[in-house]
Amino acid sequence: MQKPSRHIFICTSSRHTGQQKGFCHSKAGVEVLQKFMEEIEMRELGGEVFVNNTGCFGICEKGPIVVVYPDNVWYKSVTSDDVTEIIESHIEGGKVVDRLAF
Repeated sequence: MQKPSRHIFICTSSRHTGQQKGFCHSKAGVEVLQKFMEEIEMRELGGEVFVNNTGCFGICEKGPIVVVYPDNVWYKSVTSDDVTEIIESHIEGGKVVDRLAF
């Protein structure tokens, strides 16, 4: 297995029981996750970039939250429409999307 250069975590409000409910889930966190997965696959970045859903980061009022490691960049209020910009600017271009970062 190739070690990824980046790992993207998206809050989908997953619970340890497998249930998805909560703020990020209600704000389309699952759709954001799906869009990231589609973009990664379309750009053939699967070996370089891993994508995972997560449970709560504890900052629900700013959700959905997306975290990019190892860069330690946290994005707030991410929508499906923001995903392409994050991929192009940050993941491929190395430049943080300032309007979404916090």
